[in-house]
Amino acid sequence: MALLAQIGDLIGLFFLALCLCALVYTLVAAFVVPLYLGPPPRDPKAFPSVAMLKPLHGLEPGLEDNLRSFLNQDYPGPIQIVFGVQDPTDPAIAVVKALLAANPGLDASLVIDADMHGGNRKVSNLINLERHARNDVIVLSDSDIRVDSHYLRHLAAELEQPGLGAISCLYVGQPVGGVWSKLAAMSINHHFLPNVVMGVTLGLAKPCFGSTVALKKSVLDDIGGFRAVADHLADDFVLGQLVREKGFKTKVSRWTISHMGSEPTAADLIAHEIRWARTIRVIEPAGFVGSGIAYALPFAAIACLLMPFQALPLWFLLASLCARVLLAWRVDQRTGCQAGALWLVPVRDMLSFIVFVGACFTNSVTWRGRRFKIHKSGTIYPVEDF
Repeated sequence: MALLAQIGDLIGLFFLALCLCALVYTLVAAFVVPLYLGPPPRDPKAFPSVAMLKPLHGLEPGLEDNLRSFLNQDYPGPIQIVFGVQDPTDPAIAVVKALLAANPGLDASLVIDADMHGGNRKVSNLINLERHARNDVIVLSDSDIRVDSHYLRHLAAELEQPGLGAISCLYVGQPVGGVWSKLAAMSINHHFLPNVVMGVTLGLAKPCFGSTVALKKSVLDDIGGFRAVADHLADDFVLGQLVREKGFKTKVSRWTISHMGSEPTAADLIAHEIRWARTIRVIEPAGFVGSGIAYALPFAAIACLLMPFQALPLWFLLASLCARVLLAWRVDQRTGCQAGALWLVPVRDMLSFIVFVGACFTNSVTWRGRRFKIHKSGTIYPVEDF
């Protein structure tokens, strides 16, 4: 028994060392993140013509309000909006038709096209929409994103920077529903957002997000259009890579837009988060491992289990809880968005750690009702192909 206790203490000390690193990271992030986030840029010098592409799939909570926010843009340049679905029975069609009927003066249209061009259905949808885009700047964004009326002004101003090929937007989670949607939004605000800001600040990451990718039509043509990412699950990430390979820079905005979280159940939440965690593990293994530095609270909890009735791990547990709550509070204050109560922070941290561990054991994901394998290149294949 004494030997087992000694082994437990040694392993516990290892987790306390991990916890100490995570504590330092969390405290640094609590001060760096609010400094990174800033106001949107001033108005651009010119207002180029913009084509907004909105690939849709299904009826999600808040969809009508999400889409309406893109229709209500205070932008003096020409705007084209192209909505797209692949299934002629998709319930999103009725929402789009109602919005188009209520805004007859807009250059907006709905494309229903079932053509598939690769394993990624969303990208196939985008390829179908790309055929209809006429304007100089292409802006694509996911259906669960909501923006303010100056969104296009901000993007146009960012794209005026010399050598910039694409701009992507940070986002904060806004829950639409019960506790699971709140926990989903908290994952974005208290894990994803700080990790991205720290990665960008330290020069360790050059991400690109489906929340928004804005780029000139000429740049999109240079990289081969959306067909170049038709078989990639992380199509937005690869899109950014391709832009940089052509000699352009990419940038992550310092201002934020809103991601409307609508996960109705625990199963939906966990499936969604494990899908993205597994994708990151495959395409950016170093970044995935590095994200483990955010788990101060789980590390301390494990040490407490391994070193029962000892004061040191309990002090680490308390310090970790305080640090994580501080980071959450600082992010909430800076973004003006509190996705969930601060007492949910330890619940969210433990759940995130479970997702992190669960993502380590398989390269398959469930997406839109189908199961895929992820190749180390980031390309996806239906399981039935294996």
